[in-house]
Amino acid sequence: MTKILITLLFSLGALMLAGCGGPTGNTNSNGTNGNSNANANKTTAAAPTAEMLMALDKQAHAEYFKGNGKHFEDILSDKFVGFDGSGKMGKADLVKMMGSVKCDVKEGWTLDDPQMAKIDDMTYAVSYKITVDGSCTGPDGKSMKMPSPARAATIWTKSGDKWHAAFHGETAIMTPGAPPPPPPADSHKDAPAASNSNTASNAAPAPAGPAKSANTDALMAIHTSGWEAWKAKDAAKLTSISTTGLAIVDPAGKWTSGRDAVVKAWTDMKCEGVTKVETKEGHATALSPTVEILTLHGAADGSCDGQKNGGLHQAAVYVKEGDAWKLAFMFESPVA
Repeated sequence: MTKILITLLFSLGALMLAGCGGPTGNTNSNGTNGNSNANANKTTAAAPTAEMLMALDKQAHAEYFKGNGKHFEDILSDKFVGFDGSGKMGKADLVKMMGSVKCDVKEGWTLDDPQMAKIDDMTYAVSYKITVDGSCTGPDGKSMKMPSPARAATIWTKSGDKWHAAFHGETAIMTPGAPPPPPPADSHKDAPAASNSNTASNAAPAPAGPAKSANTDALMAIHTSGWEAWKAKDAAKLTSISTTGLAIVDPAGKWTSGRDAVVKAWTDMKCEGVTKVETKEGHATALSPTVEILTLHGAADGSCDGQKNGGLHQAAVYVKEGDAWKLAFMFESPVA
């Protein structure tokens, strides 16, 4: 199911192929790491609006449901990275997977609650809630129900006059108070900067993707320090390694924006038995000299907010501010 879900998510990422001259007007956007006011009429390099990105996302969903894999060859960045049920995927992996997917989706699917976070002038994160009634077949030919509702996030990067998806992920939205999914028989340790997890991880060889950045080790060190700060409830440390506009999608499918709000959410978590955290399989991809996406697996022991911790996939966008790299956006999903 995770593989189907990820495929769906990535297809959404296809939206951004259209240029930056999309419709303008009222939006429901939250700026991150700078001024991303979607209502600004005169912004540098015609900043996109949440409304514009959502229109592109909806188009991508439609193309995915029709099985139009060719659509994604153009809209995915050559540096695209994402996750399937077993690990990392690059552009070629995803496009190949798309060609084998067939969907049966009922009318009335929706993309709601748009949120937008600015990374820099050429990079934005857009997130929204997906509600859909349908199923898709994966590469194994089996038909599986699509998770719904779910929250998706796409990182868009501009090249020339076009926007391309550099990351796309999706995680099922958990209802507060609902019992967590049963943990897998084998628990794998893996974790990135500050988070709570409720499933375990099964490691598998990661598919090929974009070249690993020379900054990978440095970013992993920062990210690991964030996990340690989360364990210690060190708000000052978490604040120091984050941008003021930090936004996240957590493993339960919740969007939170603004550094103070995110740090509060992390430090207010009620945890028991958390004695160690672990990060591994880090792979940084440079989108520009000052923006990189770090993908990794992370985990913590113990439990938080009444749920057992386990493995997470994380995609963390870091921005260089002066000489320091800081966390600007993060997407998390439980490892299947």
